[in-house]
Amino acid sequence: MRRRSALVGFALALAAGGFVAAEPAPLSPAIQAAVDFPGRADERSEDLRRHGPELLAFAGVKPGDTVLELIPGAGYFTRLFSRVVGPKGHVYALWPRQYAKVARPDVESIRKLGRTRAYANVATLVQPANALSAPRRLDLVFTSQNYHDYPDRFMQPASLEQFDRQVFKALKPGGVFLVIDHATAPGHGLQDTETLHRIDEATVRSQVEAAGFVFDGGLTILRNAADDHTLTVFNPKIRGHTDQFVLRFRKPPIAAAR
Repeated sequence: MRRRSALVGFALALAAGGFVAAEPAPLSPAIQAAVDFPGRADERSEDLRRHGPELLAFAGVKPGDTVLELIPGAGYFTRLFSRVVGPKGHVYALWPRQYAKVARPDVESIRKLGRTRAYANVATLVQPANALSAPRRLDLVFTSQNYHDYPDRFMQPASLEQFDRQVFKALKPGGVFLVIDHATAPGHGLQDTETLHRIDEATVRSQVEAAGFVFDGGLTILRNAADDHTLTVFNPKIRGHTDQFVLRFRKPPIAAAR
């Protein structure tokens, strides 16, 4: 009875709060302090395009949290997460082994970042693409522009269904899974992941929900109506300004093992 009551309460809370957050949440003091940290002064211009502070606010990250960031690239979000979660928190920067082979400079850069005093709470993980795990239970799993990579040939034998289940298992009850990716034309499913590096928003939502997550709202801050979804995301005409969806999912407070 207690389990059922918790799940019902969770569902009612979502319904009461609405499913789509059209406007970014206010920045918490911890996020604002991370934005203003002198060590990232040269990245503040990127905040205007990438909306990192607003995305962290939407994710609900806070001091003391444990965050897993998938394929962090040059570390734009990594540095923000690190400063927000603080010395009592942890940031795991994870590369699937197959991806790390083609991104060695970025992997080494994040390793060096974790050896600095300002970002000592950052640890780098390299794992097989079909075996996601973390040293401790997570408050947030964050993936920006790389969910679509998992069905592609170079990541096999991984699959999105398997990945979603592993994320579900790694999160604490009530934890958040935030997915940002390049949108393709509605109804295209997975057909453009390898060619255009885009994925259908509805497909992502259905797959993640099938793993046991509850959809907890979307953010429109990265949408671009001028993107007609026909160009590869690396095309100079659209690179850096693709139409992107932001989907927040939550693991129920009491969840059956998957």
